[in-house]
Amino acid sequence: MKHLRVLIAGGGTGGHVIPALAIGRELVARYDAELRFVGTERGIETRLVPEAGFRLELIHVGQLKNVSLKTKLSTLMDLPRGVWRCMELLRSFKPDVVIGVGGYASGPAMMAAILLRVPTVAYEPNAVPGLANKLVGRFVSAAAVNFPETAKYFRHAEVTGVPVRQEIFDLPPKHDGPPRLLIFAGSQGARVFNEMMPQIVRELLDAVPGLTIVHQAGARHAEITQAAYAASRADASRWKVCAFLDDMPAQYAAADLVLCRSGSTVAELCAAGKPALLVPFPAAADDHQRKNAEVLAKAGAAVMRIEAGLTPEDLKTELVDLLLDPARLEEMGMRAKAMAKPGAVEKIAAIVQRLGTRD
Repeated sequence: MKHLRVLIAGGGTGGHVIPALAIGRELVARYDAELRFVGTERGIETRLVPEAGFRLELIHVGQLKNVSLKTKLSTLMDLPRGVWRCMELLRSFKPDVVIGVGGYASGPAMMAAILLRVPTVAYEPNAVPGLANKLVGRFVSAAAVNFPETAKYFRHAEVTGVPVRQEIFDLPPKHDGPPRLLIFAGSQGARVFNEMMPQIVRELLDAVPGLTIVHQAGARHAEITQAAYAASRADASRWKVCAFLDDMPAQYAAADLVLCRSGSTVAELCAAGKPALLVPFPAAADDHQRKNAEVLAKAGAAVMRIEAGLTPEDLKTELVDLLLDPARLEEMGMRAKAMAKPGAVEKIAAIVQRLGTRD
């Protein structure tokens, strides 16, 4: 079998980097691939990729979405240099395939690969692609997407799903024990949850017998959020605020309802078969979180509320209605599970291997 060389480009946030690392590990384990990653100095990849034992090359490229005209012009000036730098990397490393996972570095690397006729795979977890994948979608060799609706943006797209840990797929349904509300929004937390929940926690616990709450507030906000919960005088034995959640499979297993954003998290919700109240991050690039949430809401797997205009009273009413209706939660959970796509990382790796070893 031909020795496979793969360059994986993109990053910025955990939503890009964590699946990229999962794909990379699968390629090494299954096909003994030689890997190299491309990112930017501003992204979380600068920490996670070296920690995982992989080599990371950095390019300089900025943002184009949701930024000032000055920043856009600066990025457009940097873009040709970023593409040229990626062409140099491709000529020296000579990969068989380039994978773009979205984020700042993805666009220049994929453009360079297309110009040099290196096979390309676009990975797109969201319902609507980000700018980088939109630009290259019609030119890529193949694409791995999470939603059937997304396939139209790419050549040769396959609905693979998003890499999710097998332990989350394997969770049994929760049938007993007091109700549990799980709240999280990634490592940074979400201000809307951190500010609103302490305002309603006491009334929420009074309204839902036996309810317990686990709230991941993010490292920067955990202390002040915990203080706000304590100031509410809600029963401290029934709520917990933490900076991070280390064991997500266990947290999903104990939860009856999840309150969260709607980025790549939606794939985990489906894998776990968990009903959710989704509040999309309004500043997400291309409004992709709202579009993700709409797909789940349309399928009856989640309820979506837009952050603009959402009041603490609205949030409390929505949570009480859901938590006091276990039959509805069970139905939503089953609908979420029906949308799950196991084996995603194996399918994505197989696409890469197929492209990289064909004559």
